[in-house]
Amino acid sequence: MIFSKKIYTSGSSLSKLAWHRFRKNTIGMISLGVITIAILIAIVGYLITPDSTPMCNTQILEISTQKPGFRAEFLKIRKNQPYIHTSFFKKMISGAPSNYNLIPISDYNFENDDIDVVVFNPDGVGMTESYNIANVAMAIEDTLNTMNNNEVYYITLVGDTAHEPIEELQQEIVDNNVITRLYLLGTDQFGRDLLSRLIIGSRVSLSVGFIAVAISLIVGILLGSLAGFFRGRTDDIIMWFINVVWSIPTLLLVIAITFALGRGFWQIFVAVGLTMWVEVARVVRGQILSMREKEFVEAGVALGFSNFRIITKHIIPNILSPVIVISAANFAGAILIEAGLSFLGIGVQPPMPSWGSMIKEYYSYIILDSAYLAIIPGIAIIILVLAFMTLGNTLRDALDVKILKK
Repeated sequence: MIFSKKIYTSGSSLSKLAWHRFRKNTIGMISLGVITIAILIAIVGYLITPDSTPMCNTQILEISTQKPGFRAEFLKIRKNQPYIHTSFFKKMISGAPSNYNLIPISDYNFENDDIDVVVFNPDGVGMTESYNIANVAMAIEDTLNTMNNNEVYYITLVGDTAHEPIEELQQEIVDNNVITRLYLLGTDQFGRDLLSRLIIGSRVSLSVGFIAVAISLIVGILLGSLAGFFRGRTDDIIMWFINVVWSIPTLLLVIAITFALGRGFWQIFVAVGLTMWVEVARVVRGQILSMREKEFVEAGVALGFSNFRIITKHIIPNILSPVIVISAANFAGAILIEAGLSFLGIGVQPPMPSWGSMIKEYYSYIILDSAYLAIIPGIAIIILVLAFMTLGNTLRDALDVKILKK
């Protein structure tokens, strides 16, 4: 058997060579896999969260601060309102309102047309509560005290009188309304599912990264290109502005922009993006200054090409490698800045979950018996930031022109 080794000829593109080098870096591939999985989880969002209500904000105080792996039994009580249908895409993006109220229970039994439940109490025996089985299984206006032939009578939401066999309603409740839930990461102080809030919180971190990097690339490439290509007074003015912005502490500048724009979801994205363009501009300026003297640029000028065409068609495509590398680092920085702002209370506002706000809400539990509440979102931030930093380092090595041309 003859084994052959794939050899890249001189005609192979630099992009294929870069991808070949990237694939050989195990840590880089793992980082890319982590980032890809995080993005997919953030996209599907509410479709995979145990709590699919908007903001994952279902509060069940009876099961507050339960440890990871906690399992509870619930009685689903139908809300007395028309059924709310949520489309697939709307649920994926913003969640679906629940049509049921959840009561944590430790035991239940039927008594004629009632169901008696013992409410879950982690400290001992809970209270006993009674619910009409028609109220549990259906959305109704009211129940009637009349029982005839083992049937329960009730008034529908439109005002009609109806009846159902008691045994059928009891069986329906056993099959559909008594459920068991597993809380893989436990619950917070309000009894909310921590895993669900962690998944939806990833959307904030990834969104602020993407939008902040996009804003920094637009502003940074624009100003860096102008400074590097035109030089002279244009370069002096832009560099003076860059140095002024560079001298202001990043977190302080973000806080100032946030106060100017107001607190909110999109304001944070814009504020973080407007503070991260400086590094991009400096890199682009330096690269264009070196490219400005190349023969192909002088040829473009001699042929009468416009400055816009020379910059966008000939120079920028040749300096994308360092820009891509710095974008990965900026992505990690944006995640950390957003987490810091949310921790300070000026980032994403409750009840919207974000990893930084989760640490803020739960950090006091570190000294108690529920340290996992703050540790888990902290670990998520570390993993995602480390993945982007490692990806940036791998891209830097893979896109190194000197190595690629060897």
